[in-house]
Amino acid sequence: MSTFSLFTIPTLPHHTSYAPSHTLSLLSPSSMNLLKLHHIPRRLSAVTFRRISISAAAVRQDTNLWSTTPLISVSPEAESLFHISIDVSDYPELASSYTKPGQYLQLRVPNVEKPSFLAIASPPKVAVNKGVFEFLVKSVSGSTAELLCGLNRGDAVELSQVMGNGFDLNQISPAETYQTVVIFATGSGISPIRSLIEAGFGADKRSDVRLYYGARNLKRMGYQDRFENWASSGVKVVPVLSQPDNAWKGERGYVQAAFSRAKNIFTPQSTGAVLCGQKQMAEEVTSLLVADGVSTEKILKNF
Repeated sequence: MSTFSLFTIPTLPHHTSYAPSHTLSLLSPSSMNLLKLHHIPRRLSAVTFRRISISAAAVRQDTNLWSTTPLISVSPEAESLFHISIDVSDYPELASSYTKPGQYLQLRVPNVEKPSFLAIASPPKVAVNKGVFEFLVKSVSGSTAELLCGLNRGDAVELSQVMGNGFDLNQISPAETYQTVVIFATGSGISPIRSLIEAGFGADKRSDVRLYYGARNLKRMGYQDRFENWASSGVKVVPVLSQPDNAWKGERGYVQAAFSRAKNIFTPQSTGAVLCGQKQMAEEVTSLLVADGVSTEKILKNF
């Protein structure tokens, strides 16, 4: 799904600028006039920011839906991909409502009502312990995501409530029973997969955990600095490049093709899968797994 910009609500796993019409009018006209985020300086001191947030929250009728909070950092992660950290320490209920890898939320930037849907990349413990949400965002020209990636430390954004049921890990638990788990991600779809891996799902207790991660080339592949740690947790990372340079010795093409070449699923009854990425990839991988005897209930998605 790294290339998605418009799609229907069932496909919201990482980020998009699309939002249904009813989400664009969550603020009443009076509340919108009161806030007028474009009249608030883009960079705020901590004290000033809190005063504005508290004053606005006191009169807004939808404070349970949107929280105004500052950016901690915006930094390049890979070509067209940005690592974004947001301070949610003033909203402990929002932080604690994020309980499962794969959950997501909506984000708005000043002067733009159309939100982006973003999967939370950091594991839930980071939100609770540090008061931080982290995201991996693809900058798509003309989108809210592009505007977000152009902001700076201290700039104010609005977050919705945390949404979605996340990955239902109960379907592939306990680890001793489901020894094989194959994970598939493309582009920014690695965002909730990072949360899954770093939150822990007993990978070290399973005999075969593989992550097929697809990107155009290494310049577009995020989180490469985390691969070693993921491997030490029990996850074998298999990068798959669709347009690599001549020096690339690893898997080529698409993740579904790389998996089809390898397969090695000997006991489908004890196999689970996790998918996050392009729709075509998810459909083709699902077909391959089902054909091998893996139950659709054991194929987890975050939407």
